Parts: sequence; structure tokens; C-alpha cells
Amino acid sequence: MEIADITRALQQEPVWIVFVNVLLEQIGLPVPAAPTLLLAGSLAMTMGEMGQIFAAAIVASVVGDCLWYWAGTRFGYRVLAGLCKLSINPASCVSQTEARFVRWGLVSLLVAKFIPGFSVVAPPIAGALRMSLPGFLLAAAAGAALWAGAALGAGWVLRGTVPNALAVLDQHMDGVLVVSVLMLGLWLGWKLWRKHQFRKASALAHITAKELLEALRSDKAPLLLDLRGATMVSQTDPIPGAIVTDQDHLSEAVASWPKDRDIVTLCACPQDAGAIQAAHKLIDRGYASVRPLSGGYEAWLAASTGPPP
Repeated sequence: MEIADITRALQQEPVWIVFVNVLLEQIGLPVPAAPTLLLAGSLAMTMGEMGQIFAAAIVASVVGDCLWYWAGTRFGYRVLAGLCKLSINPASCVSQTEARFVRWGLVSLLVAKFIPGFSVVAPPIAGALRMSLPGFLLAAAAGAALWAGAALGAGWVLRGTVPNALAVLDQHMDGVLVVSVLMLGLWLGWKLWRKHQFRKASALAHITAKELLEALRSDKAPLLLDLRGATMVSQTDPIPGAIVTDQDHLSEAVASWPKDRDIVTLCACPQDAGAIQAAHKLIDRGYASVRPLSGGYEAWLAASTGPPP
């Protein structure tokens, strides 16, 4: 669809187009709504029409957030782990995002729409942490209002400039597409490079759940660091003897531990990403023997609750 077609559609049905676009983005589809809001703001004929578009954007955003909130309430850490698996870079684990959410509280929902990726992750975390529904709805609506208002307001202020810019884009669409493809390629290349770096880091020696259980029965049992995050730990059985922490508080968690003791890190991340990251940090700080648990919490659970050998 050409820009002229999008413009005509927004002139005819701005409320519904904005509603659908925002809802699709909020449920996680790659259809950015900010450009649509900017264009809709520039095309609004009256403040009344602007108000209707603004309301549609807020309602659509809150509906999408409520779906994720319900999923977090219903399925808990499994939703977060599933979202983590969608990341092209496993090192950006949801448990790290969760730690920031816990630290920021309701403010997270106010700024979530302005942080790529966080707008989808924040609502299920809020549900999994059992944030009160009234508080969630208020914060989600306020955050949506700030985000939609900023985009619509920018379009309204630049209403004399946006049509000219669109005309220029339409005339040079081939060049715009080439530049867009190049930028997308650079972004994907950067992400794949980070994935490659993570794979190199994953070459670190691991320990299996069976080996860990045997080591815990020995006289010199390893020390355990549980990096699953508050949500996952609260909804599952704690691991006996493990210290629960996150990437931002590793130093405090191990401050009293001898640097020659065996340490095992574990998480519930795809490819043990969080455990590997923590292990490298501890090794860099001088701890001699740090190994991530292969398979993370799921492997531990299977080994510790399975039939005896």
C-alpha cells in the first residue's frame, strides 16, 4: 500500500485504523503504530476528531495490555520464558527486565511504551507479580496516554510539514525502501553478531543436573545462585540452599563466598543465557570455579523430582 492510500484511509476511518494498528502492536505484532499516530495527528481536522483518535489509541493499548496481564496472571513465568525465547539475542533475558520492573514498580508502565520490546514484556510481568488490577489499569492507561499524546501532538504541531514530507517520500519511495532495507540489514547484522558473541560465551563448561545433585551430597557442596527472577521463584518451589539474586546484585550475593569454592549458576532462560552471563561476571571477579547448570531450572526440577537412579 502506498503512502497516498494510507493517507486516504486515515482521512476516511482514522479512529478504527488507529485502534487496530495500536492493538496489533500491543499484542506483539511488528506493525509500529507511532508513524500512524503521527500521520493521524497531522490529518485531524478538528480537536473533536483528535480526541476520538486519542481515545481509540488509549483503549486499544489498554486492551492489548490487559490480554498480556491476564496471560501473566494465568500462566506466570511460562509466559515470560516464552517471550524470552522470541528474542534474537538470548542474553537479553526476561528475568533481567523483570528485575528492573520490580525496582521501578508502576513507573515501568508509564514509560514502557517508549522502550522497544518492554511494552510487551511489562504487562505479563505485572500480572505474574499479581499487581492489583485497578493500579495496573490506571498506570497502563496513563502510559498509553503519554505515548499516544506525544505522537498525535507531534503530528498536530507539524501538520503543515507532514504532508510535504509525505509527498517527498512518495516521490523517492524506491530510495526510501533501499535505505530502509539497508538499515534493517544493519540492525539484523548487529543482532546476529551479538548472538554469535553469546554462542562464544556459551562455550563455558557447564554442569548437568545429575552431576549437581551428586555434588550437593558431597562434603564440599557447591554454592548455588538462582537467577530465575522474583516471579519465577515465587511461583515455583525454592531450591534448597540457593541464593536468589539478579544480574545487578551479583556482587552483594557472593560477597561472603570464598573465591576457591565451586559455584553453580542457574536460571530459566533459553540456552541458559542468564546463568552463563552471571558465570562470566563471577569469573572476571576472580572466582575460580563457576559453572552454569545445563538446562536450568527445568533440568533441576526433572532431576530432583524424577525416579531415583
